[in-house]
Amino acid sequence: MPSLLEALERKYFAECEFENAHQPELHKRSDLPNDFTVTKCGGRMEFSIFIPRLSPLTSVPALLVLNDCDIDSAGDFESIREKCQRVRELDLAQNKLSDWSEVFSILEHMPRIEFLNLSKNQLASPISTLPTAPTINLKSLVLNGTYLDWACVDTLLKHLPVLQELHLSLNNYRQVLIDAEEAEQRLQEKETPEETERRITKAHPALKTLHFTGNPVEHWQEICRLGRLFPNLEALVLADCPIRTLQAEESGETHKYFPSLKLLNLSSAQLNSWAAIDQLAKFGQLRNLRVKHWPLWESLECTEHERRQLLIARLPNVEMLNGGGKISSDERVDSERAFVRYYMDKPEDERPERYEELLRIHGKLDPLVNVSLKPDKRVKVLFTYNDVSESRFVDIYLTVNDLKAKLEKLVGLAPNKMRLYYLDQDYKEFGPEEMRFPNKQLYSYNIQSGDEIIIDAKK
Repeated sequence: MPSLLEALERKYFAECEFENAHQPELHKRSDLPNDFTVTKCGGRMEFSIFIPRLSPLTSVPALLVLNDCDIDSAGDFESIREKCQRVRELDLAQNKLSDWSEVFSILEHMPRIEFLNLSKNQLASPISTLPTAPTINLKSLVLNGTYLDWACVDTLLKHLPVLQELHLSLNNYRQVLIDAEEAEQRLQEKETPEETERRITKAHPALKTLHFTGNPVEHWQEICRLGRLFPNLEALVLADCPIRTLQAEESGETHKYFPSLKLLNLSSAQLNSWAAIDQLAKFGQLRNLRVKHWPLWESLECTEHERRQLLIARLPNVEMLNGGGKISSDERVDSERAFVRYYMDKPEDERPERYEELLRIHGKLDPLVNVSLKPDKRVKVLFTYNDVSESRFVDIYLTVNDLKAKLEKLVGLAPNKMRLYYLDQDYKEFGPEEMRFPNKQLYSYNIQSGDEIIIDAKK
């Protein structure tokens, strides 16, 4: 397997060659520039211009990409220092590196490096005792799919004092087994036998961004440990983590350890209660929030637009929701007024605390004529795949492609491997109709509650 040095020489360095290297000898003329020559051809004089190929590089670019090159070692460090003096970003994803001392030596010999991607390297083994840490200016580190244990993460953080961004996605973490020193006494009092392997360490105030996507964490108290470890977090990405509650068992204060959090991604969490949204409203600095693909949204009998209004009204601090543009003042006012109308006729025990706050702002509103937040744009359809049937609400303004994307999680088929057939309950004798046009909206099939959509796998 090649070393890092061999891989970069293969990619960036070559012998100097000239286009005219094998041409016959040409005659120079003193009155022409050095890169011009002339030859006699019969009675004519022909001019030739030498165009050399690019000379070999003396150093590689500031962005050095060497992913999936089977690299398992560094190579000669002095040559690396000479050739990589300009490197600020280094991508070594999907290689065969396994020795952390080798990694730190690479960093030491690339003094300007600020970003390092080590995703999918074989670095899960414990970090051996490292020598005195060199001065490393690494600000971003990507360790996705390395399955690094928490003791290794702790050791790394101690050697990277200015690290600002850390990626620990897809590492199969079910628990966070390190915690900040300030919580030591409380944890000693409440620690369970399963938690005895947890390590107490120091907080890392420099870290501002943490990506934790795709780890099977279910309990918010594990996320609170991340908040104590990184008390100045501004961005936290927890997409595809099956979190089931935002209630922290030990304190009950979801937001306590995230005083600076501005961006939070909780898409595809397993949250099924508006109480979770009310908890998020307590994050004082939260401005950018993603909460797509929650089970809660599937159970609501309202359109996506109406759901967005209910969300905006409950989240007074959030300025960007689910990746859309900035929420305008007009949209917020419309959403808050729609929220008041929505809960105005509900029993008092069903009204959230936010209702009283908005009632004081907007007053008691008259109901709009013929306006309801109940589903006039959603219908309840029976979905059948093989021998299993399930009734679900569906937005009739979705396209066929949109519907396939939503059904992917339900049946485990990729949209391009799926065929859909519509069966009208009033015309079953005519059989199902294949939904062949991907951009056709569902309402154009005249779908009504009680109709059936059959899902079939492409052969």
